Amino acid sequence: MTTGHTEGAPPRSATAGIRAADEDLARWGAVGRTVNLGGPVHYADFGGPPDGPRVVLVHGLGGSHLNWCLLGPLLAGHARVLAVDLPGFGLTNPYGRSTTVSADARLVDRFVREVAGGPAVLIGNSMGGMVSILAAAAHPDSVSGLVLIDPALPLVAGVRPDLLIAVTFLMYAVPGVGERYLARRRATVAAPEMVRQVIELCCADSAAVPDDLVAASVEMVRRRAAVPGLEAAFLAAARSLLMVAGRRQRYWATMRAIRCPVLLIQGELDRLVSARAARAAAARNPNWSFTEFRGVGHVPQLEVPDGVASVVLNWLSRTGADATRAAPAAPAPATAGSTPPRATGSTPPRATGSTPPAGPAPTNSAGRAPVWAAGTTEPTPGQAGADPVPRPRDAPPAEQHASGG
Repeated sequence: MTTGHTEGAPPRSATAGIRAADEDLARWGAVGRTVNLGGPVHYADFGGPPDGPRVVLVHGLGGSHLNWCLLGPLLAGHARVLAVDLPGFGLTNPYGRSTTVSADARLVDRFVREVAGGPAVLIGNSMGGMVSILAAAAHPDSVSGLVLIDPALPLVAGVRPDLLIAVTFLMYAVPGVGERYLARRRATVAAPEMVRQVIELCCADSAAVPDDLVAASVEMVRRRAAVPGLEAAFLAAARSLLMVAGRRQRYWATMRAIRCPVLLIQGELDRLVSARAARAAAARNPNWSFTEFRGVGHVPQLEVPDGVASVVLNWLSRTGADATRAAPAAPAPATAGSTPPRATGSTPPRATGSTPPAGPAPTNSAGRAPVWAAGTTEPTPGQAGADPVPRPRDAPPAEQHASGG
């Protein structure tokens, strides 16, 4: 597909929309930037200490840098944190580029090398988790560690798929049907309703998502409405995700081939990625660390960001310490702009163990205490972590279309 735009130079209308969206990022202590990596790639820069480890956040299908606006500031006190918008999502328009998960893995590798400036810890949610797995396996020299938050995983035996998810992804998979479904949805569902539906699908407690983040997600959908090629980009990503997840043995083998430290985080009530699939992944990879949050859905970083931050920082200080040592000091930002301000509010303390730190429980952005993990494991070499007792409500590895997943 050709768009008539010069590579790396978005049209003026798109530039104005990106500028307005970047101004909104300031409320979360971030600065929006755009870099040319075979075309414009937008990312949110949450700042952090120059000598801290590099962390690159990778969103899921239909998601964007907004999915990281609650977690990013909590990590920026300890790491240099960047959240990339993959082609076809967020503020990175497709411009005819491939949007498959394999192409995304290559782009993430290039982003790490050319923007982050060297080996980085990848934190990926859902499809972003799959992209991070593929990147770590194919480009081990650029990935020093992995944090997988409800990553897209193969189905496991005995799991009964969520009917809505199964039917939706069946439509995505069928040529012509997926295109008609997305076109009809775009024409009949208003942006606020689209965002509400996605949040209801992805969160066990939709009220946990702050109003300002919901409003920013609605505005993101509106800004993207006139961008050409978004539906084709979305379907290419969704179909490639299904293809990788469907080749179960090959995908499991890819995970086994990863040699960097890995932390797997899972929401117990995730309707899109089965908690039993996450437990199976942890059992197949006993050197991984595994944490499961009770009462949480597909996007723990939005429902319980403080809890997720504490688990991640604790892991980075212990089992994942090799990942931080492999990430040298971060370079200056790749594009012009001032260093982003440090987000206001306290950051979670660096935990000293695999359980929540002592003292009053931290609160999330909605002011509620997060529900802590049901089974946090920090395996020693050669020792498998405990496998939590299976709980009901399992679903297939899938994601929904809009700005939430």
